Amino acid sequence: MAKEVTKDMYIGEVLQIDPGLAGILMEAGMHCLGCPSSQRESVEDAALVHGFNADELVKKLNAYLSSAE
Repeated sequence: MAKEVTKDMYIGEVLQIDPGLAGILMEAGMHCLGCPSSQRESVEDAALVHGFNADELVKKLNAYLSSAE
């Protein structure tokens, strides 16, 4: 499994890497992480829909993963 998040990954894939990433996604405005459509939505698509910068979000997610090692 991937140890780094990319903006083309699905939200469901991101959450499988580490469930702790959910908090960062929720801070970005994604409050419906459990709904089926979010599981098959890419980080980049979610950024577009929720009005946040995908590159910045990916940096935050990967920083979390780096600190959790």
